[in-house]
Amino acid sequence: QVQLVESGGGLVQPGGSLRLSCAASGGIISAYTTGWYRQAPGKQRELVATITSSGTTNYADSVKGRFTISRDNAKNTVYLQMNSLKPEDTAVYYCNARRQFIDFWGQGTQVTVSS
Repeated sequence: QVQLVESGGGLVQPGGSLRLSCAASGGIISAYTTGWYRQAPGKQRELVATITSSGTTNYADSVKGRFTISRDNAKNTVYLQMNSLKPEDTAVYYCNARRQFIDFWGQGTQVTVSS
């Protein structure tokens, strides 16, 4: 089973940038469809971005043009570059890996956008 560990969260001012990392072990991350999800207080977890094993990416409308998902196969790591951050991006961000209808999740990393 693949294990996922997120890092890179923190406090940033509106308009700032952060890069989240999702390091995988116990499996080859490129064999999975990998995604970032987020959950704000009192809200349901929502999809942010995904990248398939072939490299096809997909984004939520709310982050298109601001966030970029990418993968480094040599490091077995998936990234989420977040630019032009807004207060409404504040949430716990979770890394997900899916294969054959089985989901694996990381523990989450907090992102807070506030002045």
